[in-house]
Formats: sequence, structure tokens, C-alpha cells
Amino acid sequence: MGREIDEAWIEEAIERYRRIEDRAAEFDRAARSIDVSVHSPDGLVEVVVSADGTIKDVRVGSLAGRTSADVSRSVRDAVSAAADAAAWARKKLQAETFGEYKPLAPGG
Repeated sequence: MGREIDEAWIEEAIERYRRIEDRAAEFDRAARSIDVSVHSPDGLVEVVVSADGTIKDVRVGSLAGRTSADVSRSVRDAVSAAADAAAWARKKLQAETFGEYKPLAPGG
């Protein structure tokens, strides 16, 4: 007994896949274009990061009276905060871009 092919269902599935692909490309473009700026807790270092995680700029304030350990700590703290900020921006963007799509599996 042969299986019948539901061509309308196949066409609809292809169209849904294309819409998701378009949304994914839109998400990637937006993630590259959204910048978030963060500072180290002491304000010495500012890092600008895009939502896709690319560090776009690093600015260092006055080093007067700072040891290399102080500067290293400030850079590490700012880069860590930038990674968190990029993840936050990606999550927010993902919710905005794909929020209407329901998970395929429970808890997914």
C-alpha cells in the first residue's frame, strides 16, 4: 500500500521553513548591528560589544596611579560584563524575533 503525498502540506512546510530562514538572517544582521556599552566597576575600562559577541571597541581611562594588576582586573571585569551584556542582548533580540514561534518539544 503506497503512501499518498500531501503536496499542500509539503508546500506549507517549505514556506514555513523559508520564513524561519528569513527570520534567522534578520536576527544575525540585527545581532551584528546592536551595540551595548559596559564599564568596569571602577570605571577605568569601557567595552563596546555587539549582540553577536564581537568586541567593537575598548576604551581605557587615565592610568595615573594604577598598577598593571589594577588595569588587568579592570579589563577582565569589563570584558566579562561585555560577554554578559551581549548574551542579554541576544536573548532579548531572540525573544523579539522568534517570540511567536512555539517550541517543538516540551521545555524547549
